[in-house]
Amino acid sequence: MPNKKYCENLTRLERLKTPSISIGGVMLGSGYPIRVQTMATTSTNDIEATVNQCIRTVEAGAEFFRITAPSLKEAKNLTDIKIELIKKGISIPLVADIHFNPEVALEAALHVEKVRINPGNYADSRAKFDIFEFTDIEYSAELAKVEERFIPLLNICRQRNVAIRIGVNHGSLSDRIMSRYGDTPFGMVESAMEFLRICHRQNFPNVVISMKSSNTRVMVQSTRLLVNRMMAENMLYPLHLGVTEAGEGEDGRIKSAVGIGTLLADGIGDTIRVSLTEDPEFEIPVAKRLVAYFQERKSEPQIGSFIELPYDPFSYNRRISRQLEKIGRSNPPAVIANLSHIPTLGYNQLAEWGWSFNAAKQLWSCTEQSADYLFFGNADVSKIDCKEGLPIILLVENIRDIKDSSSAVFLKIDTSELTDEVLATIKKNENLILILETSNTNGYADQRAAFVRLINAGVENPVIVQRSYDDSDIETFQLKSASDIGALMIDGLGDGVMITSNTISQRIICSTTFSILQAARTRTTKTEYISCPGCGRTLFNLQETVAKIKSATGHLKGLKIGVMGCIVNGPGEMADADYGYVGMGNGKVSLYRGKEVQKKNISEEIAVKELIELIKENGDWIENAEPQ
Repeated sequence: MPNKKYCENLTRLERLKTPSISIGGVMLGSGYPIRVQTMATTSTNDIEATVNQCIRTVEAGAEFFRITAPSLKEAKNLTDIKIELIKKGISIPLVADIHFNPEVALEAALHVEKVRINPGNYADSRAKFDIFEFTDIEYSAELAKVEERFIPLLNICRQRNVAIRIGVNHGSLSDRIMSRYGDTPFGMVESAMEFLRICHRQNFPNVVISMKSSNTRVMVQSTRLLVNRMMAENMLYPLHLGVTEAGEGEDGRIKSAVGIGTLLADGIGDTIRVSLTEDPEFEIPVAKRLVAYFQERKSEPQIGSFIELPYDPFSYNRRISRQLEKIGRSNPPAVIANLSHIPTLGYNQLAEWGWSFNAAKQLWSCTEQSADYLFFGNADVSKIDCKEGLPIILLVENIRDIKDSSSAVFLKIDTSELTDEVLATIKKNENLILILETSNTNGYADQRAAFVRLINAGVENPVIVQRSYDDSDIETFQLKSASDIGALMIDGLGDGVMITSNTISQRIICSTTFSILQAARTRTTKTEYISCPGCGRTLFNLQETVAKIKSATGHLKGLKIGVMGCIVNGPGEMADADYGYVGMGNGKVSLYRGKEVQKKNISEEIAVKELIELIKENGDWIENAEPQ
């Protein structure tokens, strides 16, 4: 087996061959459709509200419904919830979400069809983010304790034909794992494999596995690495995919599509959950659209096969490229506005791409979300009086038309044109920037294969990824483009992006492009919110709180702010954030800077104000003033 193998095929979409398991009669695995699911945001003690919410998600198309059980009381309530659902003719499999307490898991297994446990806190104590030193003997002893605590759950689940999800979360790895393997994809994988090996030894096959993170790179890399390790140890299990704490609105959808779509594009994933800070019934249509994009996907024409990638798919490394103008090498990916298909251009079109002009029509300013280059083509630009200072590019349509030039030249080229002869010509023209198009029905795999050919040929010219879409629905357009382009950016493939659409406004194309780059962790141009979707553990109105925090801090471009309903993933997930707002109890909030708590158990009524003060105290605040 190639040592980088993580999927069945790199040039055509082929489902990863996972075994079939039953979850309350709903079959899961590569022989069945990709299932969509969600999670309750109601209190598990409020049986009526939880039942009603479950019904709404079923009506939206949910196939599994997860409910948190923080204590024995909630675990026992799961039976009452199921009884009420059955009375109303609803037979959706229920999943209990367990953290910290194995006894609660044992109780929940008596009432539901699947139990989700978190290996970071099932047998290990809550992480304190302290560094410990374990000898091999001590570490083996700790693993023995894990197995001792886990086997009783396997026994109950075996007796009742209940499935188990081993749900690893980047934000809640144990101190034991982090001390040996680090807060890394490798650490996440080892956390999962410890539990999978126990399942394997105990001959318990009814297992689903997930690797979740709010960081799309970590989520993708850890899942790929997990598949690689499971293949190597000959124990493959069905996979649940999700980007945790993705947020809401456009950002939440795009971030989810970048992470989940990257894996679905390689045939990885048997069930997905799109985690939005919205009511759970709104997650389902997004998940269904995302799944639909990859159904029956063909690679036509056939893409030349290759066995292994010439880069590491388990870590981020930008493809080596030379710098031309502000494109390539270590520059963040450039954004190209394709305005060539608009008949007549004026200031309104430029404004949609972030460019501003004063009353005298002189260039005034651009923002962090302004297009880096503008392609006008043959469009009528008579309504633009002042073009001075605009970064306009000229394209060469045919490589034979390239002449010696001391400045950068942009060449539009389809992947099918990258013959050995053309690659040699490109390599000799050091001032050439490629705008790489694809006409393949599997555009992502086709463009990735083109990058493989470029890397193998030693071509270091910068490459702009160009994709065109004809969807009129904004959400569909965003999910497709985020999946296609985000997947390349996750692997460091691409020095820029040009998205073209005749059916979507230029303003939406612009915001989508920058959101994709931010979701893929390649270019940060706005405030990023790492907000969980909420569940029965959340003791404040998460959606309202996120809205308040966004309103107060949305101008702090480049800052990452975590908003967590409870402490389960709080400090760990917010290690990737600059500041955190975490629910600690009824009406109480703690504020973090990174992993360190700064203000404990303050009233929710003043928490947003205190968050602003904390940001100011650390010198990260700027006033929200428009340019004069």
